[in-house]
Amino acid sequence: MEEILIKNMVCPRCVMAVENVLEVQGIPFSKVVLGKAVIKESLSSSQNEAFEGALRQLGFEILKGKDVQRIEKIKNLLSALFQKEEIPSGFTISSYLTESIPEDYSSISHLFSSLEGITIEKFLIQMKIDKVKEWLFYEELSLSEMAWKLNYSSVQHLSSQFKKLTGMTPSAYKKLKSKSGQGWEASSP
Repeated sequence: MEEILIKNMVCPRCVMAVENVLEVQGIPFSKVVLGKAVIKESLSSSQNEAFEGALRQLGFEILKGKDVQRIEKIKNLLSALFQKEEIPSGFTISSYLTESIPEDYSSISHLFSSLEGITIEKFLIQMKIDKVKEWLFYEELSLSEMAWKLNYSSVQHLSSQFKKLTGMTPSAYKKLKSKSGQGWEASSP
């Protein structure tokens, strides 16, 4: 068995897409989860090249370096947190990550910052704001429900971070998206 770490897998459809590539290419596998495929046998160089090419066409990439793999694991853990659509009360990013990555949080944080150019905390805030944009676009929740689900201390704190990252208030964003008629990601300023 061999684990292949795959970058940009962020949703259940990504898992299905990678499973499909493996099936089409006749590569026996035991499971595919966010960020990883577990294959039953090592790939030949031609199989590996074909697999990488097929993944690239779908927007995925095989991770090779150890540090890059650790960064991707952090991102996958944070993405999995947002799949639940609710951050638990009392959540701390350091505890959450060190439960799954048996390393000192300061070394994980330093590695992430040095390779990504942003702190883990700021990356998490960006993910939260992206989730708020999605909810605003689909008009799924009120701001107070969003603040509660994302573990903000108040609606004001959420609105403040939203404005800091997007340059507009959540209500201004909501008005902009209704005028543009584009998807929630495309309507970012």
